[in-house]
Amino acid sequence: MPDSTQEVHALEPSEFLEEVHSFEFWFQSVEGYLSGRPYGHHEMEEPEIDEAQRDRLITTLCNYCVGELAALEGASGLILFAPNREAKIFLATQVVDEARHLEVLYHRLQAIGVSDPEGEIERRAAHPLKLFKRRLLELVASKDWEAALFAQNVILEAMEFAAFQTHARRTDPVTREVLEGIIKDERRHMGFGENEIGRCLARAPHVRSRLGEVKKELDYLVLETFSESVADLGIERSEQTDLGRLYLAAVERLGFTND
Repeated sequence: MPDSTQEVHALEPSEFLEEVHSFEFWFQSVEGYLSGRPYGHHEMEEPEIDEAQRDRLITTLCNYCVGELAALEGASGLILFAPNREAKIFLATQVVDEARHLEVLYHRLQAIGVSDPEGEIERRAAHPLKLFKRRLLELVASKDWEAALFAQNVILEAMEFAAFQTHARRTDPVTREVLEGIIKDERRHMGFGENEIGRCLARAPHVRSRLGEVKKELDYLVLETFSESVADLGIERSEQTDLGRLYLAAVERLGFTND
């Protein structure tokens, strides 16, 4: 393991991957924003929200739980056929992240009075998001490394990143702090996905056409999920385009434009 004080981006490519995919790097990354924050936030008084706000927040958190469960199950499945040790180790850290996200979101639901989170999630979660989860897990089950990783660590993580960033600016202080911690993890997951897919495309450019088809299929479900969720996120319908643009920008960094 290189010295922890060494600038990580100055490392040789193989050493860089060894470092940034390690449990030690993961621990250093998360320690600062997890320490002293059980269930994702500091101890603070629960803010007063009216019934309409509470109802919207419950629906939004239910959607988040579906996304985090998809990422948890997807990341754990990807470990089985990841192409190398470094990727397997990184995905193991991601499994821990996603499990924590799911736990803190369930706890947030309970804190605002939801006694049966599973029942509320089943009743409230957006149908396109449920379809997205099913399709992601089908790609994982098929052991298509590039397509499954692209669907999870690029498309799903970009969708969640866009929603969490947008929502965090408008929600109560407790939920905001929970989301800000999760966003830090999402950046790391997206970075892994983008770097890994970028290397795959450099080695095998023909893979791009297959990933383009996956993107086209899943973009529709992402944007339909946003359409159903925009009111619950507390943004005006006119701002929905900005939410979609934030999502698409992450995918376009790999050269996939919205044709």
